[in-house]
Amino acid sequence: MEGSAGTLLSLLLRLLLTSSPGAPDHSPGLVARITDKGLEYVAKEGLVGLQRKLHGIALPDFTGDFRISHLGRVRYEFHSLDISSCELLGSALTPLPGQGLSLAISDSSIGVHGKWKVRKSFVKLDGSFDVWVKDITTSVNLLLGSEPSGRPTVTVSSCSSHISDVEVDVSGDLGWLLNLFHSQIESRFQEVLESKICEKIQNSVTSDLQPYLQTLPVTTEMDSLASIDYSLMQAPRVTDQVLDVMFKGEIFNHNHRSPVPFGAPVMSLPEECNRMVYFAISDYVFNTASLVYQEAGYLNFSITDDMIPPESPIRLTTKSFRPFIPRLAKLYPNMNLELQGAVVPAPFLNFSPGNLSLAPQMEIEAFVVLPSSIREPVFRLGLATNVSAVLTFNTTKITGFLKPGKVHMELKESKVGVFNVEVLEALLNVHILNTLYPKVNDKLAKGLPLPLLKHIRLYDLVLQIHKDFLFLGANVQYTKV
Repeated sequence: MEGSAGTLLSLLLRLLLTSSPGAPDHSPGLVARITDKGLEYVAKEGLVGLQRKLHGIALPDFTGDFRISHLGRVRYEFHSLDISSCELLGSALTPLPGQGLSLAISDSSIGVHGKWKVRKSFVKLDGSFDVWVKDITTSVNLLLGSEPSGRPTVTVSSCSSHISDVEVDVSGDLGWLLNLFHSQIESRFQEVLESKICEKIQNSVTSDLQPYLQTLPVTTEMDSLASIDYSLMQAPRVTDQVLDVMFKGEIFNHNHRSPVPFGAPVMSLPEECNRMVYFAISDYVFNTASLVYQEAGYLNFSITDDMIPPESPIRLTTKSFRPFIPRLAKLYPNMNLELQGAVVPAPFLNFSPGNLSLAPQMEIEAFVVLPSSIREPVFRLGLATNVSAVLTFNTTKITGFLKPGKVHMELKESKVGVFNVEVLEALLNVHILNTLYPKVNDKLAKGLPLPLLKHIRLYDLVLQIHKDFLFLGANVQYTKV
């Protein structure tokens, strides 16, 4: 998409989406903030597209007549009008508290080249002319909103354009004569151009920007199981300095979506303004992901003897367990064991200043595999561990990995008597370290996509960890392909 105020706002909306009035049912999972620095960049970069758009203004022919002594009334026509140059030297995009954005364009000029004809009876003369339109100022108010689906909308609530100076230079056989009527010709050009500039901006927002925004999905698929809901929750919170936009930020099973039994925390964003855009991502986003994968059985696991490394001195057999669970080997001689584990409940990511951690708990049940292949439960274990997490982000997404902690085990229930769990604890530490953690880290490496649109590249990245949320800052570069 290119040109006009639509281009300016398009760049802004490529950083984040906008939303409509209304109160949310709960706090947003993700807040995107654009600072004065970001709006300044959007306005500056948007001038290039706006200049291209104004080059396409179609100007109507001008016709009229005037009286000349001794000749009477002479009819004239200005036609084949083309904009030959356009310079926009100043613009500003600022928050309009309670509504949206205000776009101001100043110190601008437009050059027009065309042809003229003069007719009196059977006499026809023609030539060319140039018009220089200077000191153009334009003010546009843009109202941001959303549809019930959470898709963004944008409309022009007001537009005004003012031209301070118009100069016409007419060449040709009667150019000197037409120059006598500058005031009439210049006022016509001023009137038409002032209306055409706003008309072009209005058409661009309606026919270019709005349909473009309607193509934006409100959900992003993460993998074959989960998607993230980036629907807009309420109107932007516009102040004199920043524009905040609230996203639902909920990860859900796209095959079977269930209500989330907890809400997002209220986030108190730092007063940072060194970057163009900031993202505050609450623990709600990550914890809804944990809930989805846990409920889908992604964190369940099973361990059988054939999964134990050949060099291991401990096998998952009743014979191998004889030294520390003698009754097990007596009741079930020379039989295989199987351990079935699950992480319950869903492990939640804890945010504290400068630190990310989890404290997952697991339940493991041991079964004896009988000759008939029936599994007979024999004991149940409880496991707990503390895990630290590291998160980073790049130009499009947040990625991370877990640093494992030592697993601590206790015997919850036993049908084969009380026994020391240290040997099993060591076995499970090795297995979880080599199997479960890599599985989870592979998923974390795929990352959580940020709500960005195409052609936007983030750089100068910073990441802070606050209570209950991550705070990501970045500068932005528009890289149109």
